[in-house]
Amino acid sequence: MKKQSKKKITRLKKKDIAILLMELFQQNPDKKFELKDIFHHLKLKTHPAKLICMDLLEDLLQDDYIKERARYSFQLNSQDQVMEGTFQRKANGKNTFLPDDGGEPILVAERNSAHAMNGDRVRATLLARRKHHVREAEVIEILERADKLFVGKLKVDKDYAFLLTEDRTLANDIFIPKGKLKGGKTGDKAVVKIVEWPEHYKNPIGQVIDILGASGNNDAEMHAILAEYGLPYTYPKAVEDAADKIEPGITQNEIDRREDMREVTTFTIDPRDAKDFDDALSIRKLSDNLWEVGVHIADVSHYVPEGSIIDKEAVKRATSVYLVDRTIPMLPERLCNFICSLRPNEEKLAYSVIFKMNEKAEIKDWHLAHTVIRSDRRFTYEEVQALLEARGEASPEDYHAPGDRAATPTPGSLNALPTEHFETELITLNRLAKQLRAKRFANGAVDFERCEVRFDIDEKGRPLGVYFKMSKDANKLIEEFMLLANRIVAESIGKVEKGKKAKTLPYRIHDLPDPNKLMNLSDFVLKFGYKLKTGGAKADVSRNLNKLLTDVRGTKEQNLIETVSLRAMMKAKYSTHNIGHYGLAFDYYTHFTSPIRRYPDIMVHRLLTRYADGGRSGNQEKYEALCEQSSEMEQIAANAERASIKYKQVEFMSERLGQIFEGTISGVTEFGLYVEVNENKCEGMVPLRDLDDDYYEFDERNFCLWGRKHHRKYSLGDAVKIRVARANLDRKQLDYALVKE
Repeated sequence: MKKQSKKKITRLKKKDIAILLMELFQQNPDKKFELKDIFHHLKLKTHPAKLICMDLLEDLLQDDYIKERARYSFQLNSQDQVMEGTFQRKANGKNTFLPDDGGEPILVAERNSAHAMNGDRVRATLLARRKHHVREAEVIEILERADKLFVGKLKVDKDYAFLLTEDRTLANDIFIPKGKLKGGKTGDKAVVKIVEWPEHYKNPIGQVIDILGASGNNDAEMHAILAEYGLPYTYPKAVEDAADKIEPGITQNEIDRREDMREVTTFTIDPRDAKDFDDALSIRKLSDNLWEVGVHIADVSHYVPEGSIIDKEAVKRATSVYLVDRTIPMLPERLCNFICSLRPNEEKLAYSVIFKMNEKAEIKDWHLAHTVIRSDRRFTYEEVQALLEARGEASPEDYHAPGDRAATPTPGSLNALPTEHFETELITLNRLAKQLRAKRFANGAVDFERCEVRFDIDEKGRPLGVYFKMSKDANKLIEEFMLLANRIVAESIGKVEKGKKAKTLPYRIHDLPDPNKLMNLSDFVLKFGYKLKTGGAKADVSRNLNKLLTDVRGTKEQNLIETVSLRAMMKAKYSTHNIGHYGLAFDYYTHFTSPIRRYPDIMVHRLLTRYADGGRSGNQEKYEALCEQSSEMEQIAANAERASIKYKQVEFMSERLGQIFEGTISGVTEFGLYVEVNENKCEGMVPLRDLDDDYYEFDERNFCLWGRKHHRKYSLGDAVKIRVARANLDRKQLDYALVKE
């Protein structure tokens, strides 16, 4: 009997696979293919065939025939040779072009930039790709200038001047003709606009827009920071004039339209230097186990009609900006500090969320109402904290917390507390807030509590000392009731029956952490002996993060691990498309409680009023655009605040040149070590060039510099001694030198 002959197997050659591969992408131009899908479609089952396919995919990527959308996810590259998009100028010279179609950034060498400025809209053409090089583009036309302003120090000669700018995206100083100086002198801080940059000129040509003052003057330097980030440092006179015309009085007719809560015990609790009080709490006992708690918010939308000159300015600003020594308000001062501010012993209009809750902080009923209130007392956080600590009502950790601490009254002086007439109310609110907080963390909220650096500053703005702002029970009391009001309001609009569409509302959203960043965090904390499980449901991840943050509290690596953990989180933002708030563990969350300093809160007030009156849903496209503007301005304001803190840190340490401090390595880069001084949190760099005892290599994976000859290692979290070597105020830069033991 003959053996049955084996079926002949036809092996695909490289050329055959290439043809099949290109046909697959051509026939499915809009489809993304995972690697396993490609193997399936091409019927590649053997290991050698799969390896050939992967090599071919690499070649097609190099040739720009396909693009990689994600790791091992490919799609046909249908980009045109000439595209429009945004130019991004980088400090390292590796400028990029961002196509309008949302494709990947494309490198633009300086020689191919056509002097485009950061943010310019340009037309660019793709260059032929060199083998084993990244894709490049050339700017062929500048469609629209970004109108960016530059800030720096003037150097004035006999016939011309230059602006010496610290903007690292600009390689050359700005040439200024003598007639465009606006009276500026050498050493003045100035705001300059580039008016042209001829093709063969090394320097752009500019004109002075504003003189801020002498370099080193505190007001000039703070205004320079605002101008650097494109933020306003003056208020338009026309807007202030409009605010001056607003009638502050409240008519009887307006009172009759509102819920009258003037006789209910009400107070504000704010920082000691606050002037704009946009929230107040009221409380009264209804029965043995039932309290009415009112969260009262300044009714800004009553005074600021949509589309008015004040409203248009508020849209542009979107937020108040808090620099180290001043507040740049979103609204004119007459509104935010006088008319709208819930000042004590004055009748004020409010928009209120009024709860009925039992002693377990369970909400039995609630309603939303336009109200008229009268605050009985303006408290500072320190006053309330002193009462809670004196009465044994504060959390145990508050008694040992470092930083800005209210003095605890002695037993003999307890009756002299400024809070004595409101003792029962404050203690009750604190007990309710603690229970709300406990429930929030039980549901998976993430417990990020950062220590904030603050400065004691003299009348000229010079920093005299550093202190740390800690969030204690008095702060958390207010925080919990504001969070509760924001959540309840969001649920009232967003939570609808299945099959129904929710009306438009700006939400405060926060996405899940990036899984790759979480894995990197897990690897990082392992070096310090901590474990972080990154798998499971989102509540499990939150609990694991909270355990880590609790475990590191009080350790030398606490600040470092908290910082790295925060970087693994997504940024919260505003959107009409609700995805919930991961950090707070809320399915619905908005911003309702600070309309004096945030524009989204004004939007929310207006929409809630409209819906309560039976109005139709707001235009989602319009409100989404406003949400995007608010999110962008919030980030810019935060960057400016950090810049002002950095400036004061450099100014503070500039008077301590040569002094030695204990510090902790807070960052490791190929340029050197970042070190944070333990006693004042001022961070500076030890440049690599100053580590001259060895040849050091940067180990990015293990966050360390490693000496090739002597094997000395500098790692994140290491304790070191430093000497203050240099302080450059113009660059907001501190240089430290390591002190060898």
